[in-house]
Amino acid sequence: MSKKLKVGIIGGGVGGVTLAAGLSQHGIETHLFEHAAQFGDVGAGIQMTPNAVKVITALGAAPALDKVGFLPEALVGRNWDTGEETFRIPLKEDCPRLYGAPFYHVHRADLHHLLADLVAGANVTFSMHCIDVTQDADKAVAHFADGSTFEADLIVGADGVRSQVRHAMFGTEAPHFTGHMCYRAVVPFDEMPDFVAPESSFWLGPKSHVVTYYVNGGKAVNIVAVAETAEWVEESWNALSTREDLMADFKGWHPNITKLFERVTEVYRWGLFDRDPMAKWSKGRVTLLGDAAHPMLPFLSQGAAMAIEDAYVLAQALAAMPDKLEQALAQYEAERVGRTSRVLLEARERGKTYHLASKDEQAKRDAEYREQQKKDPHAGGIKANWVYAYNATDFRPAV
Repeated sequence: MSKKLKVGIIGGGVGGVTLAAGLSQHGIETHLFEHAAQFGDVGAGIQMTPNAVKVITALGAAPALDKVGFLPEALVGRNWDTGEETFRIPLKEDCPRLYGAPFYHVHRADLHHLLADLVAGANVTFSMHCIDVTQDADKAVAHFADGSTFEADLIVGADGVRSQVRHAMFGTEAPHFTGHMCYRAVVPFDEMPDFVAPESSFWLGPKSHVVTYYVNGGKAVNIVAVAETAEWVEESWNALSTREDLMADFKGWHPNITKLFERVTEVYRWGLFDRDPMAKWSKGRVTLLGDAAHPMLPFLSQGAAMAIEDAYVLAQALAAMPDKLEQALAQYEAERVGRTSRVLLEARERGKTYHLASKDEQAKRDAEYREQQKKDPHAGGIKANWVYAYNATDFRPAV
């Protein structure tokens, strides 16, 4: 008879709740510990690319995603100054045909809520700050700031870029500030304005870029504005900035960007951090997923998607071999480490490509975009077709 597993998950973000949902659907005893006092409305917009939507569909949440999501017509590259189109990747009609799932824009809070709604069989405890993880041959133990502990067969660190679980297992090396600072804002509209297309628009400028897209079913526009800076900026979802700072950093940009930024009422900013890829995520009865394992720049829109994929694969591996934990974790890493490492490194490269400083460099890049467009729009532009084509639900553990 197979052993009945008990799993503790540290961190209730997108990756943590997806793992809890997947494990619960397999009947695995799951306990999730979240630092915050409740699941809240943290964050702004997020792009749910087809590779992530395939997992959400497999978990049974596709109708909920369709209800709150927005289907963009295309992903479009634009010149920061003239607005000239440099590439266009059709999405709405093409993604289901090419990749087996749609491409959605959604508010992160809506995504989190629909995933959390799947966590029926998991115990969730809030206001729990994990400070350490220890283990022996028989169990792993999470230690919390209030003095309490939790024992399980496996502890999973899904606790973000500054993961305490990662620190406990692999040392306290800090994540690297990449020199990028990101503004984020959501601007509501009663009707779609004529100066924001129903697309994912990538406005590429010198040492900066802006991404705009609709969320809340088309009732609001999400803004992601990234600029390079020599000054360290804190990594925090909750660091308020000002509209004046946002507009000053993007002064002289296309009138459509200026019109949109003028309507911002609340804007946040934070520094972007990442780490070099790891060769291993697991030690004994402890493993990592999502940003705890592979924090990455958002330039391929894959941070949450990679966590969702990780969670699905880990749940499948554990369900297939609950009495072979070491083997399950080895197969999880074999499936995920190479893919997430490539996405992480390619996201870094997109940051360089998007931010070319000189007009000559920009002209050469844009000419290459146009040539790629003629051959195959899905293989050009941000070059993410290989990301979208992957299907985590095809993973079959070798028992």
